[in-house]
Amino acid sequence: MSQGPRVLRPERDQLRWDMVDLDSQLPPEHQARLVWSYVSGMELRAFYARIRARDDAAGRPASDPAVLLAVWLYATLEGIGVARAIARLCEYHSAYRWLCGGVPVNHDLLSSFRRESGAVLDGLLTQSLTGLIAEGAGRGSLAQDERLTRIEARVAEHVARLRRELAADPAGAERRRQERALRAAEEQEVRLRRARAKLGELEAEKHERAKSHAKAEAAKSAPAVSTSDPEARSMKMADNATRLAWNVQVATAQGFVVTIEPTDRRNDSGLASALVAQIERRCGAPPERLLADTTAMTQDEIVDFAEHCPGLTVYSPPPKDHAAVSAETLRKRQWKLERQPGVLREWRERMASEAGRLVYRRRKLTEHVHAKMKNRGFARMLVHGIAKVRVVCLLHALAHNLVHAHHMRTAIAQGR
Repeated sequence: MSQGPRVLRPERDQLRWDMVDLDSQLPPEHQARLVWSYVSGMELRAFYARIRARDDAAGRPASDPAVLLAVWLYATLEGIGVARAIARLCEYHSAYRWLCGGVPVNHDLLSSFRRESGAVLDGLLTQSLTGLIAEGAGRGSLAQDERLTRIEARVAEHVARLRRELAADPAGAERRRQERALRAAEEQEVRLRRARAKLGELEAEKHERAKSHAKAEAAKSAPAVSTSDPEARSMKMADNATRLAWNVQVATAQGFVVTIEPTDRRNDSGLASALVAQIERRCGAPPERLLADTTAMTQDEIVDFAEHCPGLTVYSPPPKDHAAVSAETLRKRQWKLERQPGVLREWRERMASEAGRLVYRRRKLTEHVHAKMKNRGFARMLVHGIAKVRVVCLLHALAHNLVHAHHMRTAIAQGR
């Protein structure tokens, strides 16, 4: 007679008392420890200044901002950008539990921390750069003018009805439900007002472009905006698809993100000056070299840099001229080249030289940074509004810099 296998079976109704040492749950080289070490070395007084609970005043103690920042940075490195998902991980994932160390964290706290931290995170990126570098929505939400008017009318009616219901029924649970519904409706009303303003801007842009490109603008459809994220723009992507997106400008040096700024511009032309100004603000001086794509640099900017940043050398390939043109066009083109400022002639000669092309090849190092950030979820924004998008960009910049600095230290220690 065969005997059945002897196994230990789960007893989930059995009361247990477990002693957990959080520090023993992570190996010494775990990335969460790196994040905490990085945050511990930051100057976070701006975060603590916002806390109203003080030693000489009554009130519940606040969750440590250092913990919230560390959790967001670690989640960013893991490619997680949703506050509810992070809050769940803080309950059962050993790395997040270690970072929290018993400090209470929920999705509301995480969301409000990210939403309100744009200016402080901008300061932290500036603060961290000196030491680091020295050390080494879908198209379905797009609405045109007529449709936007209909949506605004429906939302206004919905808000008015909710307010009437809220005034007529003060019952507790039902009132709280109606308050939440009213807040959601009012937020939608605000987004629609922003959409209406953005639509006016787009129509003005279209009218201005039509002055010089009448046929091209006439062939395009009427301007449209997103009712869920009015500030986002419909942009043509690398796969030729058109989606709501942000154009994020990133400047790097030695593999670190020096500055990062989202914009709703569909192209990069004319944005280099603002980027150089940000670098000067963060680092105390303009860069000595600027490597930029052809589309990102205008000749007016090159002339302006020569005047206001004489120590800055621009490496950006000149745009290619159309070959199939008339003799008269060639004559005019040559006439303009002969009368252009000396700084533009120097720029063209520099980019035609082998030395200039060799320097410009380092432009691909910025693409490496972009790729690493995209692997952490940077390619998709899970928040609405340029202010929130900017906070996400800053979190990605800080997260990338801390990991890149760690890799540099490790390489130096190993003699590579």
